[in-house]
Amino acid sequence: MTTRTAETSPLVRARVAGFLYLMAMLNEVNNLAVLQLLSGADYLKVFTTEQLQALVTLFLRLHGQGLNIAQIFWGLWLFPMGYLVFKSGFLPRILGILLMIGCFGYVIQSFAAFLGYNVSIIFFTGWGELLLLLWLLIKGVNVEQWNKRAAEFA
Repeated sequence: MTTRTAETSPLVRARVAGFLYLMAMLNEVNNLAVLQLLSGADYLKVFTTEQLQALVTLFLRLHGQGLNIAQIFWGLWLFPMGYLVFKSGFLPRILGILLMIGCFGYVIQSFAAFLGYNVSIIFFTGWGELLLLLWLLIKGVNVEQWNKRAAEFA
């Protein structure tokens, strides 16, 4: 007999996913503002060139900060995913370990950016996501292990 822990309702999962999607989409409003400022519309003639350039810079920097906030959540979801890959037996355990390491890479890089440091460690910690993608595309899951687990829960 197995026990299931931390089960959440589909409604809660959908709300969390919707919130994260909404947050990412709202960040794109900054890019739309830049496009509007650079469109050369008649109503923008009240601004000097320097003022328009300053506004464009402001919105581009806001977009960058929004990406830093989103990157925290991109990193945090890698830990439970890596743990599940590690425990599942359907995929190599090293992929799960690399995904969990990637979690910390995203979070560290985001917080370093908020503190004013330009740290780029995603190159080193993004290998888990890349290798998981390649593994699933080329090799797939261990079907024998999948069927064995499915029989346990049936």
